[in-house]
Amino acid sequence: MYLAHFGLAEPPFRITPHTDFFFDGADRGTTLEALVYAVLNDEGIVKVSGEVGSGKTMLCRVLLERVPDTVETVYLANPSLTRDELLRSIADEIGITLASDGTRVAMRELFEHLIERYAQGRRVVILIDEAHAMPEDTLEQVRLLSNLESSRHKLLQIVLFGQPELDEALAKPSLRQLKDRITHSFRMRPLSEPEIATYVSFRMRAAGYRGPDVFSRSAISLIARASNGLSRRINILADKSLLAAFADGGHAVTDREARTAIRDSEFGALAVPARRWHPFAIGAGLLALGAVGGLALHRYVLAPPSPGHPPAAPAAVATPPKAAEPAPQPAPPEQPAAPASQPAAAEPVAPVAEPPKPEASPVFLTPEQEKRISTFPHGGQKLLKARLEATLERLRELPGDRVSLDLYYTDNWEAARLERFLARASDLVALEDILVIPAAGPNRYRIRVAYGAYSSREAAVEAYGRLPPKYRQSFPLEPKTLDVLRGEIR
Repeated sequence: MYLAHFGLAEPPFRITPHTDFFFDGADRGTTLEALVYAVLNDEGIVKVSGEVGSGKTMLCRVLLERVPDTVETVYLANPSLTRDELLRSIADEIGITLASDGTRVAMRELFEHLIERYAQGRRVVILIDEAHAMPEDTLEQVRLLSNLESSRHKLLQIVLFGQPELDEALAKPSLRQLKDRITHSFRMRPLSEPEIATYVSFRMRAAGYRGPDVFSRSAISLIARASNGLSRRINILADKSLLAAFADGGHAVTDREARTAIRDSEFGALAVPARRWHPFAIGAGLLALGAVGGLALHRYVLAPPSPGHPPAAPAAVATPPKAAEPAPQPAPPEQPAAPASQPAAAEPVAPVAEPPKPEASPVFLTPEQEKRISTFPHGGQKLLKARLEATLERLRELPGDRVSLDLYYTDNWEAARLERFLARASDLVALEDILVIPAAGPNRYRIRVAYGAYSSREAAVEAYGRLPPKYRQSFPLEPKTLDVLRGEIR
């Protein structure tokens, strides 16, 4: 409807994968090059994971176009296959007929046909989309297919595309052999706000637009927040924003059109609204603060004393002395020992043994690692500074077998950006459980953000299940020990 209005030759934001609109920013182009290399160089099984709508299917379609003619590709879009159905689907795609119905004999026949193709200088690559939905038995069959090889080369290359649930499935002990055969693993991360601006401009120009940028900075910011950086959602919101501008007769998309598009989308509620302080909210906050202070005072006065520390007497409450009891006398000073010729007036009091001094707690960070965290340029951002200090304390004192939930890893270590993330996180999770770890990187730093420090992997998995749905959608289940996280600080 709006094509002529904006001077477009075709719709720029359709959600069906169109390889002419492949965006190679945000590591997409690098991932594609790595996939082509893996396919052409006998790299075994390759895994690509990402959230729903992150661009996995688009990447798969572009990969199909980029491989040379000597590569035969098998694209399986329906992963809900049994082991036998998987073998026969592969055979049908490459044009061979399996005579036997038995899985073992079918595997032998498939092996013989693959040997013939390899002798002709041809490779066979299987691309399995939505692999997270595959039954466990079928995933085990994928592992057996990866064993088909000549004396020196793999006869089949396998690429698995799936949602983060695929990573969870591969973490099961029953599939550890398959996981060990994955030689490359790529993650389709969400787009950042600057990348979304570039992405939207790219798609507009790929569709034939030749004017100045249509989407304002404020509109991009709203779309970025509502879409969580997922390309499919970006496409939906951008398309509806253009339609709203067209309906108003305008040629620019401002925050007004973006808000209209967000309201018209079911996932628009995921956007975090700007914080506005209402007088009632301020009053409620002061009441809550008073209640917390009263509770703290109550616990201080009535709680039993900790070992080695007598309870402090309240200064404001005085009790009258009892008339019948004499006032306590101060203890006499210690007398020097009597000479041997003088008899002792009383039995000597045995000296009180001093309690053993507690051993110093072990420190698990090297001075260089401590310096790496303490000197991170936080730019005076209060939340970031507090989290860095807390992270330093935890990594310095907690044992290495504690398990944390690895949320995400980024090269963008701008302090203001991290502060914004922490501000949003404070509305969703316990901020004191977030670890901000400055790791080694090619451009001075990389930042790893983790959550919690649990006594076991099982406890970490349970904690992951308690995270808000938005976090479980955005961040896969990746438990890591503190030893592993410390090892990245160098």
